[in-house]
Amino acid sequence: MEKRIGVVAILVKDRKSASQKVNEILSEYGDLIIGRIGLPYKERGINIISVIVEATTDEIGAFTGKLGAIPAVEVKSLLVTK
Repeated sequence: MEKRIGVVAILVKDRKSASQKVNEILSEYGDLIIGRIGLPYKERGINIISVIVEATTDEIGAFTGKLGAIPAVEVKSLLVTK
């Protein structure tokens, strides 16, 4: 299966309850990650993590599915063809 490059946006609405699990999943899928940036948005009470990935659609789906299953976390992804 062809690998694609994409961006995964992760919004963490409750840092105390979700950050440990989010970091565990990011470590688990670390071989897919090209780069990562995290920004606290204190005025809105959320944390935003952008992750650049290179992986198959199945791998990205498994990664985002695990993240999206965490309470207080929202995930969106954008993939490009090549």
